[in-house]
Amino acid sequence: GIRVHNYVAMDFNGVTQLIDILGGVDIDVPYNIADYEYPDMNYGYDPLILQAGLQHMDGSLALKFARTRHGDNDFERARRQQMVLYALRDRVLDLNMLPSLIVQSPSLLTALNQNVYTDLNLDQMIQLALTLKDIPTENIRPGVIDGDYIMDFVTPEGAQVLVPRRALLSNLLSEIFGSNYSE
Repeated sequence: GIRVHNYVAMDFNGVTQLIDILGGVDIDVPYNIADYEYPDMNYGYDPLILQAGLQHMDGSLALKFARTRHGDNDFERARRQQMVLYALRDRVLDLNMLPSLIVQSPSLLTALNQNVYTDLNLDQMIQLALTLKDIPTENIRPGVIDGDYIMDFVTPEGAQVLVPRRALLSNLLSEIFGSNYSE
């Protein structure tokens, strides 16, 4: 595996902006989604209705797809967030956009500057992008800590919480990071 020593975080505006800069993403929606209570920015609702199947999404729709949870749960939301990340990667690599994005990176960073937070400098980001393009999709192992790896628990104060099933969780971590993940 590759050790991670840095971070890149992006707020919602950054996600929508990046996806729109790339011309949208294609996501194979695994099942119909109907979230009539998806929140809008005015404390109301902006219903999200998506049919199962391949969908081309702009930044706003991809963000809604990643964030919705009224139709299922937080665990499925985590899986959808991973789907959006894969779609972003695929968009850049399928269109061979990486070389032009690297050339445009100073202006892209200026455009995204208000919405992206990182401790990487521009040269490090370019090197990371060049490294990531050479990693085959089948070598990227995602994981979601879902209901299989946790159990319900009530604290002495009465709070309902989820606690990890440590023996099972270490199996998941080994699947994702390999047997030496804790080193």
